[in-house]
Amino acid sequence: MAITSSPSPQAPPVIEPSGTSTGRAGDKVFVGLSRGSGILLLVVMASIAAFLTYRAVLAISKDEGNFLTTFDWNPAGDPPVFGIAVLLYGTVVSSIIAMVIAVPIAVGIALFISHYAPRRLAAPLAYVVDLLAAVPSIIYGIWGALFLVPYLGGLNSWLDEYMGWTYIFDKTELGAARNLFTVGILLAIMILPIVTSVSREVFLQVPKMNEEAALALGATRWEVIRMSVLPFGRSGVISASMLGLGRALGETMAVATVLSPSFLISGHLLDPGGGTFAQNIAAKFDEANEFGRDALIASGLVLFVLTLLVNGAARLIIARRKEYSGANA
Repeated sequence: MAITSSPSPQAPPVIEPSGTSTGRAGDKVFVGLSRGSGILLLVVMASIAAFLTYRAVLAISKDEGNFLTTFDWNPAGDPPVFGIAVLLYGTVVSSIIAMVIAVPIAVGIALFISHYAPRRLAAPLAYVVDLLAAVPSIIYGIWGALFLVPYLGGLNSWLDEYMGWTYIFDKTELGAARNLFTVGILLAIMILPIVTSVSREVFLQVPKMNEEAALALGATRWEVIRMSVLPFGRSGVISASMLGLGRALGETMAVATVLSPSFLISGHLLDPGGGTFAQNIAAKFDEANEFGRDALIASGLVLFVLTLLVNGAARLIIARRKEYSGANA
C-alpha cells in the first residue's frame, strides 16, 4: 500500500506592521512622504507657537495692567495698559450662543436629508448646504449688517419684554442690535452648513443591517434613529460641532461688520457692545504701532491656545466614547 505524503500547509502571509516599508520603491516613497508631512505639520505649529509666544512676552512685559483681568485696551498709552478680559468673555459667549442655536438645527437637517427626505429632494438640499459652507465670511457680515441687525430689533424688544426677568435678556441700554446676541445668531448661521454637512455624512455611514434589524423588530422610523443612527453618529456629531466651534471662535470679518466694539463686560446680551479676539485684531491692527501689534499678537496667542484646548477636549471626548463603545461591544 503506497503512502503519499500530504502537502505541507502554506505559511500564512506576513503582514508588515504599520509604519514599515515592504521594500518596494513606491512604498518607501509613500512612507517617507507621509512621515515628512506629519513632521512638517508639527514644525509649522511649533514655529507659530514660538513666534506668538516671543512677541507676546515682549508686549506683556511692558503692560502696566493685568493682561488677564484688565478691561481696557490702550497699548499706545503712557503707560501702556491692555487686557483680554472683555475679548475672552465676548469670544466665549458668542460662540456658546452659536453652538446652542446651530447644533440642534444642524443635526435635525442632517437627519432629514439622510433619512426622511425623498432622494429627489435630498440631493439638491445637500448640495445647497455644501454650497453655503463655501460662502465667504465677509458676505455673511454684509448680510448681517444690512439685513440681520435691523430686523433683530423687534426680536430684542420682544425678549426684553417677556424674557427680561432672566437678566441676560434684560436690555438696559438703547441702541441697534449690534450686540453679542446678534453675533451669536450670525455665527450660528455661518457654522450651520459645516455641522450639517459633516453630520449628514456620518449618518449615511450607519450600517443598513442595524436599521433593518430595528425595523424588523417593529420599531418606528424615529425609534430606528434614536436606537441605531444617533448612537452610531454621536462621535461624528461631536467632531462636526468642534469644527463649527473652531470657526466661531476665530471668525473675524463677519463679527467686525456686525458688532459695535466696547471694552465693557455685561451679562445683558441685548445691550450694544462687546468684543472678540479676532474682531479686535482686525479693527486695531492697521492703526497700531509696533508695540500695539505685539499686544494684538499676545491676544492672538490666547486665541491660539483656546482653540488648541477646544480641539484637545474634543479628541478626548471622542476617544473616551470609542473606548466606551468598544467595552460594551
